[in-house]
Amino acid sequence: MKILKLKKKILLVLFLTSVVNTFAQVKLPKLISDNVILQRGTDLKIWGWADENEKVSLIFRGEEFTTTATADGSWELQLPPQKAGGPYKMTFKASNVVEVNNILFGDVYLASGQSNMELPMRRLADTYAEEIRNAGNINIRQFQVPDEYEFSKENEDFSSGTWKEVNRENIFEFSGVAYFFAKELYEEKGIPIGIINSALGGSPVSAWMDADALKKFPVLYKEHLKWADQAFIDSVSTVERQAIDNWYAQLDKKDIGLEEEWFKTQVDKNSWKVIEVPGFISEEDRNDSAGVAWFSKKVNISKLPESEKVKLHLGRLIDMDFAYVNGKQVGHTGYQYPPRKYEFDANVLNKGENEIVVRLVNNGGVTGFVKDKDYQLILDRDTLDLTGSWKFKQAASMPNTPAQTFIRWKPGGLYNAMIAPLKKFEIKGVIWYQGESDADNPKLYAETFPEMIEAWRELLDNPDLPFLIVQLPNFMEETTGVQESNWAEMREVQRKTSLNVPNTGLAVTIDLGEWNDIHPLNKKDVGHRLALQARELIYNDDLVSSGPIPREWRTENEAVIISFDNVPNGWNFKDGEKPTGFTISGDGKTFVEAKAEVVDDNSLKIFNKEIENPKIVRYAWANNPGNANLYNNQNLPAGTFELKLTKEDN
Repeated sequence: MKILKLKKKILLVLFLTSVVNTFAQVKLPKLISDNVILQRGTDLKIWGWADENEKVSLIFRGEEFTTTATADGSWELQLPPQKAGGPYKMTFKASNVVEVNNILFGDVYLASGQSNMELPMRRLADTYAEEIRNAGNINIRQFQVPDEYEFSKENEDFSSGTWKEVNRENIFEFSGVAYFFAKELYEEKGIPIGIINSALGGSPVSAWMDADALKKFPVLYKEHLKWADQAFIDSVSTVERQAIDNWYAQLDKKDIGLEEEWFKTQVDKNSWKVIEVPGFISEEDRNDSAGVAWFSKKVNISKLPESEKVKLHLGRLIDMDFAYVNGKQVGHTGYQYPPRKYEFDANVLNKGENEIVVRLVNNGGVTGFVKDKDYQLILDRDTLDLTGSWKFKQAASMPNTPAQTFIRWKPGGLYNAMIAPLKKFEIKGVIWYQGESDADNPKLYAETFPEMIEAWRELLDNPDLPFLIVQLPNFMEETTGVQESNWAEMREVQRKTSLNVPNTGLAVTIDLGEWNDIHPLNKKDVGHRLALQARELIYNDDLVSSGPIPREWRTENEAVIISFDNVPNGWNFKDGEKPTGFTISGDGKTFVEAKAEVVDDNSLKIFNKEIENPKIVRYAWANNPGNANLYNNQNLPAGTFELKLTKEDN
């Protein structure tokens, strides 16, 4: 009996010891992990957690650094500045030992914003196929921050995340913009470049602001506080999810195309209506409602492909699609924005006639095939054009899909979860591509965006942290006449932010957009123009980093003379001999088209004979200005701008 009691005491001691050791073990933040790139040339904080008052040591490059954990278990060490290079190893010792391997020192950039920064190389696989085939650079690495939100507190760490080098497998996960930015900097500077990818599609600027910054905007702050209640979040999510699930269940139940299996080739579709693709179903044909329609296209293949895989490109569809070839489903996309690029087994095809069927779900509003996109069946080296006449039939009508609250976009949530954990991690600068979600209210953005920049600089304890901004590109229908435009106004807010907030730069992309896609594919040139900004602002390279920028302006004989910076070798007017894209106003409200003439190598004369006392001049003031042709001889465009000529208009 005594022996049994003794064994129980020993087991209890061992159990308590193991519990103590579990909590005592040194733990590192997700950012400080294998393959990390740490910022060169500055004092570095290395931090983590352990047991209360536990001694923690770091062995690095033959030196030992020690500290003691505080009462809450946190600890922090400081390393002296390190030169670019590596790889190195760090060994942390407490009651356990943790090693961090393959460490490099270089320059680290935070890549943030919404979907155009988030957009991964996977979505660009066809556009940059050769780039992906040749991918391999251990000196360019990315840390992918998990897409999460938190409203009640600022998180101390990310829930997950690892550093990954560029190779043929990992490159698909890299932000396209950030990858090309990092690649150009590495090729120019020869130092490792780390990217912390913390971006989320659709996010407004308020989601990236901290609570203190939001307090200056009572409506936003009130919204932030509302979502700090997890029970409230759960209740909203549950109710909305159930409503949406019920909608789709009812849709499937009403869809006679599913019931009658219209995706099958033997279904007679001769009575279906004809539609030209690309194009949209008329309101009359879709009963001016949401619902589902089916589309069919027959193509003839004279010779079957030799390869095992073929591709079906269906451009961009609104909204959700299910794609079939000869009765077999070959692809599915759940919302309207991603390009439909489906790869499937070649043995699905027949020699002779083949049928492509698309089941297209419409959540509300226009629905169909977006223009100026690729609609093709790609077989080895042969490409079959799928545009032209298709058959279609409406299969079900529904009320619009129930509204969904995108909780992750609410004020402060992304800052707390996706930015706050960076607090002690040194970075070189920020690249920022965002604004589409705030384009409806540029005036508010003019106030919130600078506050966000200030909050991030305060968090990272760097009041001079460089901030490189991507100005919104051209988007929507191209126009050449006078237009009021929120997108132009947003570009002007971004331009003024870059002028008024110190240590910021602006990458102009007015010529890199796509009229029919909010996610343009040319991310290489965006990365290039950001890299030019970084080279001038951060690395002090002597170069022309952007297109023409208005420096000063004056009225002269009923005209406006504008002098520009960044035209060192004279003007370049794309697709023309004279500058175009200007409008002018005599009252500050009504604008008319203006003529532009060259005064000298860096000045232009802007006028309209009907405007005797010009008050405002605008350039490229449209969603998608088709006549914005002002470039320098470095082939860099001028961005949207508005110049006010009198004090009362400023």
